[in-house]
Amino acid sequence: MRCILWEEIMKRTGAQIIWESLMCEGVGVVFGYPGGQIMPAYDALLDYPSVHHVLVRHEENAVFAAGGYARASGRVGVCVATSGPGATNLITGLADAMLDSVPLVAVTGQVSSALVGSDAFQETDVTGVTLPVTKHNYLVTRVGDLPQVMKEAFYIARSGRPGPVLVDICKDVQIASTDFDYDAIKVRLPGYHPKLRGADQLVRQAAAYINEAKRPVILAGHGIILSGAHDELRRFAEQGNIPITTTLLGIGCIPESHPLNLRMMGMHGEAWVNHAIQTADLLIALGMRFDDRVTGNLSAYAKHADIIHVDIDPAEINKNVLVDVGIAGDVKNVLAQLLPLIEHRGRADWFTQITEWQREAKTRDIMGQDDDTLHVPFILSEIQRQMNGKSVTVVTDVGQHQMWTAQYFRQERKNGLLTSGGLGAMGFGIPTAIGASFARPDDEIWVIVGDGGFQMSLPELATIMQERRPIKIAVMRNGYLGMVRQWQELIHDHRYSEVNISCPDILKLGAAYDILAMRAETKEQVGEVIAEARSHGGPVLLDFVVEQEVNVYPMVAPGKALNEMLRRPVNERIASGL
Repeated sequence: MRCILWEEIMKRTGAQIIWESLMCEGVGVVFGYPGGQIMPAYDALLDYPSVHHVLVRHEENAVFAAGGYARASGRVGVCVATSGPGATNLITGLADAMLDSVPLVAVTGQVSSALVGSDAFQETDVTGVTLPVTKHNYLVTRVGDLPQVMKEAFYIARSGRPGPVLVDICKDVQIASTDFDYDAIKVRLPGYHPKLRGADQLVRQAAAYINEAKRPVILAGHGIILSGAHDELRRFAEQGNIPITTTLLGIGCIPESHPLNLRMMGMHGEAWVNHAIQTADLLIALGMRFDDRVTGNLSAYAKHADIIHVDIDPAEINKNVLVDVGIAGDVKNVLAQLLPLIEHRGRADWFTQITEWQREAKTRDIMGQDDDTLHVPFILSEIQRQMNGKSVTVVTDVGQHQMWTAQYFRQERKNGLLTSGGLGAMGFGIPTAIGASFARPDDEIWVIVGDGGFQMSLPELATIMQERRPIKIAVMRNGYLGMVRQWQELIHDHRYSEVNISCPDILKLGAAYDILAMRAETKEQVGEVIAEARSHGGPVLLDFVVEQEVNVYPMVAPGKALNEMLRRPVNERIASGL
């Protein structure tokens, strides 16, 4: 179907081209903040009521919100900002999207083309500044180039390994006119050819390794979710009878109740998972990067294992870990190629060993004794209990609560956890939830956030109210930057430096923003406030006053092997409720 949006007139201003391109790409919501050099585009926006613009309170949160929309929907998220400080405020969110392979298009205004390079007011070399944190970027100085650039930007953002693309558009380009026919534009990028299918010889070689292995483990990453390979992963694991572990961003690629799912690996992963990886004779890495939080000390990583690595980005293969079989291709396609070649194996001894590790770890690392203190895992288990299978999207900020959410909130739905993985950006939670709420309007959206990250994105409470987003925000308030405090305790001999953090009265904040706010200080109050929050049709702020000095275990300390974990002291009591 042809995309002709304004009668049959083919002349468009650059500003009109921006919005019509978005509409042709199926974009219905954008997140942004206006300013001088993007003002012509905002003026034109008044003529495109089908594009819903969300006015955030800080540009960084515009790109986080666009990323939340993209993570939750699988479609390209879009954010808009002006030049100079508006554009530079996008950098953290772009870096987050780059590391986590999130498809984004960021549109920024720039000074008029005649002023580029003159240090004009609010001029910044945005393409130069963002080059390391974007998949690609453009500076548009001629209106005739803009239609082609917009179409290429969306194609690059969503194809191959997804990522953020920035389009910096000079102000005079937004005002000038040119012919516009979006359907007639052909994307021709001679040097860009994502490889979607694995080489048959390498696939056969991988299958031979898998069929011969006695102690294999699947390492499932974010690529499974990005490629939509959930069903292929499950069939592959079941056919080969191979246990699965996930990265943080891989959580949700297979239900956590599945008997082959061992759960999360890495620095704060399950102890039995890390032992299994270090003892395995074969690792099958699917759509993951072998980053340092997954491997621990590289020189001691999986010394007994052959390694198969499947990734759509050939640059990731052999980048951090040398592998025996590296297959560049879309993981969904490669798994489909592998499936007919995989033989079923019993591997009883391997599963018996894993069960022994699980038994020991659950005794030590997940302690369920009751006490009177309020801990984050107890709150998470109560939220999940009350959900009772209802569709929920859980968004976390970054810190201890993020790791506890990964450990204790069991994800049964596809892609139910949205979190900042590679960048670990505090302030991520609330704006990401705003974006996710537009992608999943029928979901209950819960934000799990610490008192540090909450205060980084606190102004977006105004956006939530203006947009009437029924988001539930659970603030785990312990008065510390919790993960930094944990490292200072365990690595720096309890020398706490600048980790005590005050927080405004959350009940009064709720009143100021006209948001229902409640507080829980005891375990008995937790269920009551969660139930009331769930029954309320609008947004809710929940202030959970939790135990201050509790650590996330297990923990792989810097420089240690993956199986050399710090474990929970046997005399430390955690009322997880699990």
